[in-house]
Amino acid sequence: MPAPLLLDLSHTSHTLARTGIQRVARSLLSCLGENALPITHDPHARVWRELEAWEKRTLAAPGGATKRGASWPLRARVRGRVRRVLNRAARAWPEHAGLVVPEVFSPKVAAALPGLFARVTGPRVAIFHDAIALKHPELAPVGTVGRFPPYLVELLAFDGIAAVSEDSRASLVEYWAWLGAAKSPPVVAIPLGMDTHNLAPSGEISPDGAPTVILSVGSIEGRKNHLALLDACEARWAAGDQFSLHLIGLAHPQTGGPALARIHALQSAGRPLRYDGPVGDDALARAYAACAFTVYPSLIEGFGLPVIESVAHGKPCVCSARGALGESAAGGGCVGLDRVDATALTTAIARLLHAPTELTALVQAARARRIRTWSDYAHDLTACMSGLRRRT
Repeated sequence: MPAPLLLDLSHTSHTLARTGIQRVARSLLSCLGENALPITHDPHARVWRELEAWEKRTLAAPGGATKRGASWPLRARVRGRVRRVLNRAARAWPEHAGLVVPEVFSPKVAAALPGLFARVTGPRVAIFHDAIALKHPELAPVGTVGRFPPYLVELLAFDGIAAVSEDSRASLVEYWAWLGAAKSPPVVAIPLGMDTHNLAPSGEISPDGAPTVILSVGSIEGRKNHLALLDACEARWAAGDQFSLHLIGLAHPQTGGPALARIHALQSAGRPLRYDGPVGDDALARAYAACAFTVYPSLIEGFGLPVIESVAHGKPCVCSARGALGESAAGGGCVGLDRVDATALTTAIARLLHAPTELTALVQAARARRIRTWSDYAHDLTACMSGLRRRT
């Protein structure tokens, strides 16, 4: 059996959040199985170590967290400090093990990476998600904007980078070129996969007489553009269209406020609007099964998992036709928009509400697509790593 890959889950193993990056990290661990050894940087012990039982339980716990941040129980913090005082030696990794870092790592983790690199004999690869904080700082939290330039420089130390889309790959390569970085590592675009074991059972449109449900899955934050979606739905409700809007996603504390206020205002006005916050996989699958189609109004993404997720459930998705979202939408089953403002969203929603033939054709196109699985992704990632040279 080949030596397992070390998988850095320093953040994901300490949060119940299920935002995009956490889903990628958990899914990669699941599909790699015994070929992955999950590790973390313990800031209290100041060592890299394998995950403990409580951290593995965190990984396996269902979704629904209301906070994104990492949490360390008091017992774990005390145990880590005791280890540091006793100066316990770090456990040796399996021989020839490679390293995959699927998270956007923190400054503390970045400072500890050289020590980890010295103990890894195989290729060291980071997954690069997006350059939104760099290209559109007005859409990102202030802390993320300040952190991003150093993070992009720290990625230069890896042997290779696996970007989640061609758009993300180009953004990183262009930034390094602008920076004048010498001897940058190779960057390869490897599209993400998704789970296929928990899909909506039929992919059929709601039967005659059943209320039409439009679903939108994604964290409530500025760049996800929910205000435009809410304005579009309000315009259709005012025009007399009969449908309900179902929103699912964790609200961002810094940039999600305006959308949350608008949601509450529409609910107070009696509009058929349901907001569940973050939910687990089973509830998400039920939501896809119940909807006629989805809308993902995001302005910019590194990949756009909800687009692929919607198509995999046999439900058409209205989304941007630009950048990484355009890459995800291009395979069929989607209504790609040049702009995702309220006017364009209003028109697209009206089309699908009043053109059942078009909606049926989109459902058929969605169901005909071949969806990449996480196993596909893991295979491509490990194949890419096998061809990398160790950089000094």
